[in-house]
Amino acid sequence: MRGRLPVSDGYPCPVETVLLYLLGIVVIVIGLAASIALHEIGHLVPAKKFGVKVGQYMIGFGPTIFSRRRGETEYGVKALPLGGYISMSGMYPPAREGQKGRTASTGFFQTLVQDARTASAETIDQGDEHRTFYRLPVYKRVIIMLGGPTMNLLIAIVLFTVLLCGFGTAQSSSTVGLVNQCVLPAGSTETECPADATPAPAFAAGMENGDRIVSIDGVAVQDGDQVTRAFRAAPDQALEVVVERDGSERTLEVTPALSARQVTDSAGVPEVGADGVPVTEEVGFVGIGFATVTVQQPVTAVLPTVGQNIGHVANVIVHLPQRMVAVAQAAFGGGERDANGPVSVVGVGRMAGEVVSLDTVPFVDRAAFLVSLLASLNVALFVFNLVPLMPLDGGHVAGALIEAVRRGFAKLFRRPDPGPVDTAKVIPLTFAVVIVLGGMGLLLAYADIVNPISLIR
Repeated sequence: MRGRLPVSDGYPCPVETVLLYLLGIVVIVIGLAASIALHEIGHLVPAKKFGVKVGQYMIGFGPTIFSRRRGETEYGVKALPLGGYISMSGMYPPAREGQKGRTASTGFFQTLVQDARTASAETIDQGDEHRTFYRLPVYKRVIIMLGGPTMNLLIAIVLFTVLLCGFGTAQSSSTVGLVNQCVLPAGSTETECPADATPAPAFAAGMENGDRIVSIDGVAVQDGDQVTRAFRAAPDQALEVVVERDGSERTLEVTPALSARQVTDSAGVPEVGADGVPVTEEVGFVGIGFATVTVQQPVTAVLPTVGQNIGHVANVIVHLPQRMVAVAQAAFGGGERDANGPVSVVGVGRMAGEVVSLDTVPFVDRAAFLVSLLASLNVALFVFNLVPLMPLDGGHVAGALIEAVRRGFAKLFRRPDPGPVDTAKVIPLTFAVVIVLGGMGLLLAYADIVNPISLIR
């Protein structure tokens, strides 16, 4: 849902600007912390329901700022509100009988595995062995681990409902807001039309600012997107365009000029051919821009919007290596950041502060942007936590499903029960994932400081 915001000149006083900037950051930090807290509640509630002993429910990492014990669980807040966790008894099964423990002398990764098992065993009190996570049936473990991402999905649905049905969304209307007088070459820095410039097709046809386009070649149009598609599909073809001006309709003949347009994929990334040259297509161009209107959407638009956001985040994750290369190039070599690319918490905070501090944008639009940003963050938390790598929730789900398949085959072929999957064995991979994620987080944070994404143009 991110995009660039057009604004006019004019700024509030410096003190007010700083305070509003900080307010935007605070709102996002609180919203993110609340989203994380609810994510962990999504794990906590089913875990307790299924009888698992939960020792801690913590929001954040680092030193504990506040905590209180209720029953067997300690609830608290830590210094860095960038995550959270619940500590469940017996996350990892013990080593199989006859399998020797490892020590530091046997290798770093083997020691990591043994340390994980030892730490897991220390959470199991005598007499509570039946209350461990690894002893639960597979479906209960899957429910517990999916509880967190599901909570983020529900939050996103609620926020997008507020955004679409309450605030509404800006849509391109069929009313002309700008008519270019001439056609300038791509990359031109001219601010006025040269004497020998070719008139823009719409200007040449007599179209004016404020005209509402009613139909094109007899086909009624409702918004700017329909108008744009119609013009793009008819380069060098004379079109009969009916416009409403001053309460009456007029018919204009508009011939879209042929123009080369760069092709982008569904995520907005420019496509490049096998020869490394950007792919272009020939489309019609008339040289107009449209006025925008805010339209409240029906509730039926919420789930498709959430689905589109899920698809966008999934696409970012799938192409994360290429996108991180682009981020590194922008951070160390300059160049513009992709407004729809990955950002860190630092970048999200900067976006929120930048938009909230703009007195040239109506308050309602600023509030809507913050809701949109928090909704998109929850979609990102939902999708990212489903990646089947530990320590993410999807990694634990994958381990449980593998166990179900193994036990299913053993039962089918009347073999002995293979027992729980020893997820502790993938601790070295988990260690590597944490390092990679930490490295990407640091790179994104650095890029968001030295070359941030700007939503203002």
